[in-house]
Amino acid sequence: MKVLILAGGKGTRFMEESIHMPKPMIRILGKPMMIHIMEHYLKFGFEDFVVLGGEKVEYIYKFFQENYQTLDSASHLYKIQNKFTVQVLDTGRETMTGGRVKKAIESLEVDNFMLTYGDGFSDVNISELLEFHNNKNSIVTLTGMRPPARFGSIEIEDDYIVNFGEKAQTKEGWINGGYFVVNSKIYDYISSYDMPLEREPLETLSKERLLTVFKHQGYFQPVDTIREKELVEEKLRSYDR
Repeated sequence: MKVLILAGGKGTRFMEESIHMPKPMIRILGKPMMIHIMEHYLKFGFEDFVVLGGEKVEYIYKFFQENYQTLDSASHLYKIQNKFTVQVLDTGRETMTGGRVKKAIESLEVDNFMLTYGDGFSDVNISELLEFHNNKNSIVTLTGMRPPARFGSIEIEDDYIVNFGEKAQTKEGWINGGYFVVNSKIYDYISSYDMPLEREPLETLSKERLLTVFKHQGYFQPVDTIREKELVEEKLRSYDR
């Protein structure tokens, strides 16, 4: 199963570093943060990654070309430390998150796939997430995380999301933390390339009871500021002690 990583935004909340590179390429302990995220999936046996690039995608191409084995230069496919493969797909500078997913489905042979943001760290159990999704009659499962207050909310009944308010006041203390499992049927819910995944597509799925939530009580840290980057570095160092 492929793991798609959203890495094409402008990173405007972290311009100190994203002015020079795509935000998911910002170094955490000397390594791009999205590589750390890939390595988390790797622990659960996922070895096939696709980076959905856009803004400064040339920077991502150059990084992989200079540091890893190129398997196919035309499709920007790379082998990482003989452990996993990464394909970099240019989904356009102005494309929104929903549009990036739509373009990925058009370009790749995918049925069910993993999807996450390239700037959110978690210790979520990916195997349990996938098992949960497979036992539900939904098109998308997202991982609900305990939020920093600045995030929006998801309203839950049983294991189904009944209201998706990306920037609304939280009621239950859960937010969309990414780490999705997605069926390619989501394609029909994304009407244009300039549509955010987090708006009409997920909002519609929630109304149709086709959006489920896997509740994760453990670690979650988005990286939007230098301080949040430092918090992640502290956490990663603690794993090595």
